[in-house]
Amino acid sequence: MTVAMSAVAAAAYLHHMELTSADPVRLAEYYDRVMQMRAEKLDADRWICRGADRTLLISKGRDKTLGFAAFACRDAEALAGLRLYIQGQNGVIEKSPSPLFDDRAFAVRDPEGNAIVFGVAKTPAGAPSRDIRGPLQHITFGSTDLEPMEKFYAGTLGMTLSDRVKDENGRMTTCFVRSTHEHHTVGMFLKPEAGLDHHSYEAGEWTTIRDWGDHLGALHEPIVWGPGRHGPGNNLFIFIKDPDGNMIEISAEIEYVRDRPVKEWKHEPYTLNSWGPAIMRI
Repeated sequence: MTVAMSAVAAAAYLHHMELTSADPVRLAEYYDRVMQMRAEKLDADRWICRGADRTLLISKGRDKTLGFAAFACRDAEALAGLRLYIQGQNGVIEKSPSPLFDDRAFAVRDPEGNAIVFGVAKTPAGAPSRDIRGPLQHITFGSTDLEPMEKFYAGTLGMTLSDRVKDENGRMTTCFVRSTHEHHTVGMFLKPEAGLDHHSYEAGEWTTIRDWGDHLGALHEPIVWGPGRHGPGNNLFIFIKDPDGNMIEISAEIEYVRDRPVKEWKHEPYTLNSWGPAIMRI
């Protein structure tokens, strides 16, 4: 095994994540009803919500706060190689907080304090689901200082930089990194406050976003942004908001990246939404 093994070689993908909430029961019921993720009580203060290729833990705590984001490697050898690589980049290894990975899993913290967990997923069991397609696909953060964040994800974790967005003064306002063939696994936006920006579910095709829209409409759950198309990633999207105020993206047809130069985009609304109105972080 070589210490040079990176997260890209390990092909780590976003497997599950934990949100904290002052009212975890209400939030779990929302993801059960709206996102088709069956909610079950895991312990006294924690719920697990599971759908087709999407899993969310909800724990008692502060609203709109990420507990951790957990990425699955392809196998135990890839996980061990990734751990050695991160240690070789002077990354500090912590104990995994996830109950869904075994004791080989580990965590690291990015410069803003977000806990990033790596482990190996258990083989899924059961019959194929009739849920609307929407695997958990990426997570994005707000950051008060993007340069250290980019260095951590593209350096310490070995992910690959896809795109940057810069303003007229050359200041980086957004960056996207990937650990699979999809355009971004993690996104980062310059914001006045650090923390979770949104998390995203990949519908796959535009017609499946239509199905999500019909489902949301039947529940009288409003779309708060979209339909639209991002510039970086070229993906179609709609956004909704859960009861705690967490932004949820349902995305489709994200760019597959094999090997290309890093692109730079202009900081403007039409970069975030080439179809029109955008939610600008700064």
